[in-house]
This record gives sequence, structure tokens and C-alpha cells, in this order.
Amino acid sequence: MGKIKKKGEAGNAKNYITRSQAVRKLQISLPDFRKLCIWKGIFPREPRNKKKVSKSSTPSTTFYYAKDIQYLLHEPLLQKFRDQKALEKKISKALGRGDVGDAKRLETNAARPEKTGKPRYTLNHVIRERYPTFVDAIRDLDDCLSMLFLFANLPSTSTVPAKMIARCEKLCLEFQHYLIVSQSLRKSFLSIKGIYYQANIQGEDVLWLAPYKFNQRVVGDVDFRIMGTFVEFYMTLLGFINFRLYTSVGLKYPPKFDETKDDQAAELAAFKLESTRLNDPSPSSQIANGESQNGPDPKTQAAVNKLIRQMKDDDTDDAAEAGAATETQEELSTDAIDKFEPVVPGGDVLPQPNYSESDSENLFANCTFFLSREAPRQPLEFILRAFGCKRIGWDAVLGEGAFTTNERDPSITHQIVDRPVVQAAVEETGDGEDNQTSQKLAPNQRMPGRVYIQPQWVWDSINDGELKRPDQYAPGAQLPPHLSPFVQQTQGAYDPTIPLEDQQPEDEALEDSDGEVDDDDLAVKRIEDGAEGMDIASDDDEDDGEEEDGDNESFGGFSEEDDDDDKNDEVDDEEDAEMQYQRELEAELTGKPVKRTAASTTTSTSNKAKAEARKKLAQQAREEAEELERQKGMLSKKKRKLFEQMQYTNNKKSTEDKALRAKRRKLEKEKAKAGKGVV
Repeated sequence: MGKIKKKGEAGNAKNYITRSQAVRKLQISLPDFRKLCIWKGIFPREPRNKKKVSKSSTPSTTFYYAKDIQYLLHEPLLQKFRDQKALEKKISKALGRGDVGDAKRLETNAARPEKTGKPRYTLNHVIRERYPTFVDAIRDLDDCLSMLFLFANLPSTSTVPAKMIARCEKLCLEFQHYLIVSQSLRKSFLSIKGIYYQANIQGEDVLWLAPYKFNQRVVGDVDFRIMGTFVEFYMTLLGFINFRLYTSVGLKYPPKFDETKDDQAAELAAFKLESTRLNDPSPSSQIANGESQNGPDPKTQAAVNKLIRQMKDDDTDDAAEAGAATETQEELSTDAIDKFEPVVPGGDVLPQPNYSESDSENLFANCTFFLSREAPRQPLEFILRAFGCKRIGWDAVLGEGAFTTNERDPSITHQIVDRPVVQAAVEETGDGEDNQTSQKLAPNQRMPGRVYIQPQWVWDSINDGELKRPDQYAPGAQLPPHLSPFVQQTQGAYDPTIPLEDQQPEDEALEDSDGEVDDDDLAVKRIEDGAEGMDIASDDDEDDGEEEDGDNESFGGFSEEDDDDDKNDEVDDEEDAEMQYQRELEAELTGKPVKRTAASTTTSTSNKAKAEARKKLAQQAREEAEELERQKGMLSKKKRKLFEQMQYTNNKKSTEDKALRAKRRKLEKEKAKAGKGVV
């Protein structure tokens, strides 16, 4: 006979444990338990039946796996938490005895572990446990970077100490240096929340959000204790990742940090990168801003030596050169990369492979930029350096580390301006002089041969992989839409990069043309109303009034009775009569004879063609709907419900696309009208 099982000793009641039971079992406080769960990656579970799991009458809200809590019993951090708890008890007892000196001594020793030989806890073993491979750590880097970039921009408070902020900022700048050296940055996007960056690190795409450099106001409804626990874990994680990334590209970690430059807002320029190999050049040229720090560049010197050797070997015969050219062409033909072509018409178009992405990675290599003081220096400097730019200057008020602070430097090719065009007065003697320094330009002065652009030009250029036209991003110009590079376009969906005529269906095209006709009708009505309010000189005012009354009686285009008539021919006749009446009014006002043109015939013909096309589309839509209903009747109930759900989703998406096309159509019409008004 089997043994009778007791309640609460097997099944779900044994597999789950409440939070209060877990805290008592681990013998730690609730805040320490939260820290431990966050660091170890243990989160609450939701059992299927809480009544079977709960051993008490009161319903418990938080449950954990019993195996997870058993796993925490062997955590080395538990002993550190218990030691901290014992120290707090000693300090409280000393204060209770009135021995303030002893309590102060205990607190001082705890705050100086390097002097007392009592080390603090570290999270190194936790990082190794949670991320056995480096790829696992890279895949979990999104939240880490977003959190650290956020805390690097916060003001210091009692809950967010200044040391934590400085540590976060330093780790973020070190990570940016790796992206600059390895040229791993791929895309970026400006949004309301902040700036999105996407980098490709060892084959893994990493996307994170960095806030704008504004003064942040810390509110009281945010629990910074929980966020601080995450930040403490993420700082250790990013330190491990930075060490591995720097080692992979042959750099020493941590890089040398100049606190003096950092106090002067140098940021990226406050770090000096050093190579681990003796023969390799120092990679600090990546952030040296065009200034040589260790003599001539070895790569440049090697290129010069190679050119000298080629000049000495000019005695080679033409046959050898021709043979070498033939071999080169054969190698290019044999090494050609295959192209992926769709098998069937309308198939998915795959991205074509290329030899290298060096063109987009060195997009700004031949440019010298100058950032005006109103432009966001930090993100622009990072993006420009990540895409090959070596020379970036800015105003002296933006901080140290600039290639030049002279705005009149003739080597500058591009200047980024983010202010409206100001028409300032210029004295007869010349340009207005600046009160601060003569190296600055007047507000209305431009340097010849320099391209002036707005900051969006940089983001659109790196997202498209090519330098955009600067005239579209000139100061004061209406900027093109800034589109997200992370959205994957699907077939049939609204695409803002394609002209509206190429993607709108036929029924929307007909409605668009009808809308243009309605606008013309409104213009006709306005002129007509203005003509009726004018007095026309004539010999017999009464006869003219009778004639006008007769004309108004003969014209019935504005009566409400026509709404119930046929909409095929009478509407077209009314429009023709209205246009004819408008021409008669204009002729009467100007005293010229009525011009008989073929406009009325053309209008009526186009209206009839539109009506026929509209009828044809309606008939086609009815036939498709009937055919669809017949096909749905042959499906099973389960498949029919699934198909209806798919239809609902597709209709919802098509409605959103239609609204976007209508909004774009309206904006284009307003822009066209504004252009006509200016002309």
C-alpha cells in the first residue's frame, strides 16, 4: 500500500516559494534580496493555480521557484551581506552605549577596505556565470548601454552619487572610442526620446538609446534604488566587454585618462589610446583631431617609400605592364561576387553582397568640419569620427580637443549650423566685428568655398551611405523628412521615399483628381460671389437686373433638388454650365466677347471618363468581394476564423497607410499652393 501524500509536500506547493519565505530562508533583508535577484537574473513566477501553491489563507502575490532560491543559498554574496549586517549592528550598539568614537572607527574602517584589508563585494563571478560566452554578453548589451548613457547625463543627488555618474560617463566614452577605432557604427536616428545608435559588433547588431545633452530634472516618483542596482551590474558588465573589445583590436585597457582635459569638457579627447604591439602605430591618431602626436604616420611614410621605389623602376617594358593588366582583369573576372536574383517574378529582393564597406565607413574622411556653438557637439563629434573624419573644429566655448577654434580657417570644408538665417546690418567699412575675437564670422557672413549644412545632413548621409545634396540641408531651408533606418519596408505598405503617384491605388487617384476639381469649383464660387456684389454701369439697370434674374433662373447648379437625381450625366452638365456661367461673368465685367474654347468639351469628356473608371472599379470590387465570400464558404470554421483575423489585420494596416497617403497628399497640395503664391 502506497504512502499517503500530505498536503503541501509535493506538486506545485513544493515547486514554488513565496517571497517572505525566501527572505527568511536566505536570512537577508528585503533590499538585499532584491539586489541578489537582479544580479543573478532570478525573477518572480506566476503559478497556474495560486490556491494550490499558497499554504496560507491569505493570497500571496509573489512566488519564486524553490530551485532558484536553493541556488541562491550557495552565493558568495550572501556572506558579504551578512557581514554588512553584522557591522551595522556593531555600530548601532556602539551608539547605544554612547561610544561615538568606536562607532566612527567602525564606519571609517568599513569605508576604507583597501586600508583595513577587508575587500568589498565584486560582481565579477556573477558576470562569468550569466554570460558564459562573449556573444551572450554582446546580445545583452542593448539595455546596458541605454541605462549607462542615461545615468551619465543625470545630475548628482543623494540617490545618484557623483562617482556613479562619472564612472558611467567614462565607460560610455571608452565604448565610443572602440566604435571609432573599429568603425563599427552603422546607423543613427534622431527621435523625441533621444538619439538611437546601431553598431555591428562581431556580427551582432546592438541598438541603444542615448538622451540629449540637456539639463535633467530628477523627479521623486522614480525608484533610483532599483535602477542603481541595475547600473551597478551594468557597469561591471560593460567593463568586461570594453576590456575584451580593446584587446581584440590590439589596444591597452584601460586607456590613459587626462583629468585636466576632462575638466575642460574634452570628453573623447581626454583619452589617449595605446597599442599593445610595439611595432604598431599608436591608434591615438583616430582622436588626435588631425594633429601628429608621435611624429610622421608610418602608413604615410610607407606609401612615400613605395612611390620612390616605383619612380626608380620606371624602366620596365610595356609588355610586362600589359601582361600585368591582363592578369589583373582575369583576377577581377574570376573573383567577381555572385548576385542574388529572384527566382520568380515578384519574389523577395535580397541585398547584394559587396567586396567591402570601406566607402561608407570612411564617408567623411576627406572632409574638415566646423561645429557652430549652437550645434550638438557630442553626438556630431562621435558620428563624424566613427565614419572616418579626422579634423573637427568647434567654438572654444564648447570645450577642449578641437582641431581648430578659428572659424575663418581656410581648410574647413563643411560647417554645421543650427540657427535661422539672420539678416544683420553690415557697416560700410566691412563686415561687423565680433566683440570676443576676430576669428569669428559675422552672423550674415559666409566663407567662400565652404558648405553650410544643418545637423540632419550628417544623420541622413550615414543612414543612406552617401553624402546627401547640401542644398536640401542649407541653413533656413525646409528639411526633408528624417526617416528611421530601422524600419523594414514591406511590399504594399506606405513608403515615404517613393512618389505618391507610384503607390496610391486607382480609387485614391480618382479621389485626388476630384479633390482638385472641387478646389477649382470653390475658386469659381468665390469669383462669382464677388461679381454679384459689384454694380455694372448700364443704360437700364432694371433690364440688367431682369436679365441677371433670368440667368440665375436658368442655372440650377446650386439647388438642393439635384442631390436626388442621377449622378452620371447631370453632375457633369452642372459643372459645364457653371464654367460657362463663369466665363460669361468675366466677359461682362471686362466688356469683351465670350471666348468659345474647347475647355467645356474637354472637361465633360474627362468627367465622363472618370465616372466610367469609377464604375469599373466599383464593379471589380463587388466581384472580388463575392468571389472572396464564395472561397470563405469552402473553408472550415477554424480556418475561416483565422482568415478573418488576417483580413482584419490587413485592413487595419491598409487604413493606416491610406491615412498616411492622405496626409502626404494634403501637405503636397499646401506646398504647391504656397509655391504658386510666392511666384
